[in-house]
Amino acid sequence: MGLLRGVARTAVVAGTATAVSNRVSRRQAGRWAAQEQYAEPQQQYAPPPQQYAPPPAPAAGGDDVIAQLEKLGRLRDSGVLTDEEFAAQKARLLGA
Repeated sequence: MGLLRGVARTAVVAGTATAVSNRVSRRQAGRWAAQEQYAEPQQQYAPPPQQYAPPPAPAAGGDDVIAQLEKLGRLRDSGVLTDEEFAAQKARLLGA
């Protein structure tokens, strides 16, 4: 009788442990499913990543070229630039 009682006790303990383990697993799976359900809308409505766009090139307007030529003229008049350097920079600005 003692052996049968030991085997029965082991079976009850094993069955209880299995039932508890299955219940915990189902509960955890339900929690994970709920988290995934709440996480998906956040990803769905996330703004697209920003694309890098270089700053626009300054307009090749006449005012900018004139201002640079005036600056070069002042540098030449003050002695910072030689006549040759002034001519080279002027040709670069005018695209000649």
